[in-house]
Amino acid sequence: MNARVLVVDDEQSMAKVVASYLQREGHHVECVFDGPAAVAAARRWQPDVVVLDLGLPGLDGIEVCRQLRTFSDCYVVMLTARIDEVDKLVGLGVGADDYLTKPFSTRELVARVRAMLRRPRSGADGAGDEEPARTFGPLSIDVTAREVHVDGQLVELTRTEFDLLAALSARPRMAFGRRQIIDAVWGRDWVGDEHLVDVHIGHLRRKLGDDPAEPRYIRTVRGIGYRMGEH
Repeated sequence: MNARVLVVDDEQSMAKVVASYLQREGHHVECVFDGPAAVAAARRWQPDVVVLDLGLPGLDGIEVCRQLRTFSDCYVVMLTARIDEVDKLVGLGVGADDYLTKPFSTRELVARVRAMLRRPRSGADGAGDEEPARTFGPLSIDVTAREVHVDGQLVELTRTEFDLLAALSARPRMAFGRRQIIDAVWGRDWVGDEHLVDVHIGHLRRKLGDDPAEPRYIRTVRGIGYRMGEH
């Protein structure tokens, strides 16, 4: 698809190189170079993907991502020059879908964006066919509307969080390995740290009010991965 991609990096030469590669893929690209400009551009342009540097002037990437999530469900790829794992986890905690550590291959970044945009939206196949809500006790997953409720209350999930929950709930009680989850949610050509799955599972559990010590919904299968548990 020809997507709108917003590239945000205070290193203007880097932003322009990334933009040129994305444009070769047929995407419409806009570049901005600080945090406030990123939020303003995202509100005005409504991009499909934001490539977001963590270390930005004005507002850092964490705050930009936090603000983005108040009005957009675009995909966010976080870029960081810091190797500290905490930064990566914090970035994902505010709704980033993926991350890359600088220096990175521009081709790899383009491949990540391509994989995101190819991800099937749950319920998109067979337009007009409504699937009954999947229920797990007080948890209700409406795949057609892409809505999740717990005890009747709407739970706001990012695209990736919803896709992850939809993949697990499609085959309840099946134990999914991390690679199986990545293939289902991020795509078969995704390459990176498979523990990305664990981070997203942790955030999803918190949003659902699911205690990992006594889970109602998502259970850890030791040595394998995760499955949707019985109520």
